[in-house]
Amino acid sequence: MKRIKAIYPGSFDPPTNGHLDLIERGSKIFDELVVAILRNPEKSPLFSLADRRKMLEAMTSGFENVSVDTFDGLTVDYALRVEARAILRGIRAVSDYEYELQMALMNRKLQPGLETVFMMPADKYSYLSSRLVREVAQLGGSIDCLVPELVAQKLREKIDVAHKFEKSVRRANKASSEGQSKSEFRKKFRKKFRKKKA
Repeated sequence: MKRIKAIYPGSFDPPTNGHLDLIERGSKIFDELVVAILRNPEKSPLFSLADRRKMLEAMTSGFENVSVDTFDGLTVDYALRVEARAILRGIRAVSDYEYELQMALMNRKLQPGLETVFMMPADKYSYLSSRLVREVAQLGGSIDCLVPELVAQKLREKIDVAHKFEKSVRRANKASSEGQSKSEFRKKFRKKFRKKKA
């Protein structure tokens, strides 16, 4: 009997409880599941590829048949390289389905032997996305119920550093603009003074 290997591709920036839910359930369906982090040079992710890999490896350490890898290029090419026979994808809403259907049909066109398996998230994660998690974290909201504790801690550290950097840039800009204003004032004063003297 053939063992079925599947890949679960995505950016995972950051990994969420919704991702973990799909990984856990996917590990029960497939003999082997590879969580594949896409390296996309066109995007500026919050977390580096290495950070996302470490977080996902920690999150999936309890699953014997789950591994984490990175890739770039076409998903179907990566699937062929690792000898996967299926792509696992999560669908949260109708809008997701339309996009995922297009991708699945294109993947089938490119590689007819590769199947796409759609999985619905648990009800409590049906609204959850990495983008929403980033936005909530950046606005100071609680993310404890949205991501594993390790990810929440990393997010808080990342956002805290970003806020400190932003404040220091603002202070520097303010000081620079104030310094420039004083300098301009001195120049104007000297000009007036010279005219009066003349």
